[in-house]
Amino acid sequence: MNAALAPALTTADRCDRCGAQAYVRARLHAGGELLFCAHHGREHVPALADKAEIHDESDRLTEPSLPLTADD
Repeated sequence: MNAALAPALTTADRCDRCGAQAYVRARLHAGGELLFCAHHGREHVPALADKAEIHDESDRLTEPSLPLTADD
């Protein structure tokens, strides 16, 4: 999906099922969108694959973080 059409998900975006941070956006072909945490995304995206454009950022969960320094 084009990044210009689907802005990156932020910490303000919450899962529609449980309220956790959303990492998956499903833009429904019929209109509207659903947001899911990684867990609920894995559960529901297979059923939505032919009904929505899926934008999955759950790989951000496995990116290495920068080490904290004494200034942090």
